[in-house]
Amino acid sequence: MPKGLKSTSSLIQISTSLSETALNTFTQSQVDLQLNPLDNEVFVVYAIDINASSPDLNANLASSVQASVSTTSRTSVGSIAASNVLGIAQHNIRNDGVSAVGFTQFAPETPTASALEYVGIIATNDFFVQILGVNNLVAKDCQVRVYGERMKADSSIYAALVQSEMLSQ
Repeated sequence: MPKGLKSTSSLIQISTSLSETALNTFTQSQVDLQLNPLDNEVFVVYAIDINASSPDLNANLASSVQASVSTTSRTSVGSIAASNVLGIAQHNIRNDGVSAVGFTQFAPETPTASALEYVGIIATNDFFVQILGVNNLVAKDCQVRVYGERMKADSSIYAALVQSEMLSQ
């Protein structure tokens, strides 16, 4: 358990799904955690599963499906280089017109989630899921499951966590 936080729930899982609103179009959804800010409640994330659709094999074009989960709203699919991104999944097909090869990337890769105390802390009331397909023939989707626990912080820790989250945009 992170220092300075007190558990207010047992381990819970939150599941959601997201589909592109149109073919090859960045799409984002907001998932409400229903935290109680009056009690300085935060959500400690222990693990994230992101299952994104496979990209389409498309003539001579490389194609991909990218998905991410973030603590704040984004205008693009995130990478692990962004401090507000908790996890990503990418499926790619490299295609030169003669041959095609598929690749998959996801984070966290190492260390494994079981080796970490937690993946991140969400101090505001929601998290966000993003998806983008590139050069696909049909709109793509993803399913996300976030594992975590509600916890209560004292006033100074809560203020610092909220400020840090808002500045990470």
